[in-house]
Amino acid sequence: MPVELAPLLPFPLRKECPPGACDCQRDALLDQWQSQPESADIRIMRLTREEEKQLLARIESLETYADLCRIEQRLLDLLGVELTITPSVNGVRTVMGLQIRLTPRPGLCRRTREAVPAAVRLCLTRHPEIVYALLDAGDLLGGTAAP
Repeated sequence: MPVELAPLLPFPLRKECPPGACDCQRDALLDQWQSQPESADIRIMRLTREEEKQLLARIESLETYADLCRIEQRLLDLLGVELTITPSVNGVRTVMGLQIRLTPRPGLCRRTREAVPAAVRLCLTRHPEIVYALLDAGDLLGGTAAP
């Protein structure tokens, strides 16, 4: 990170990933913010490693579908990151039948893109009722009444 950029930011930044270990485009995002602050969304840079650990612990401890929806909305509102959970085209027999991913965007670390879905999967494994509610919300289990 350029030295002159540190005092301009209103929050602490996530540290850089080792060279070649990540494709997050952190520097390009910071350069864009420095040249055009109004067009660059740097909210994702607020997620430091310590805060990521807290987020993962919170996700793993979710107990209801409402909690999962709330954390999805908070990720979007606070960090600008969209968490999507969709059933596989082959059907859902286990939690592995769900596709869980964070929408890639500049500044989102590869490690975070892997860790958050893993934490969600662990939560869903512990609480299968959340999976049922998730599938029912997508109308996979609901169906329509016969006339």
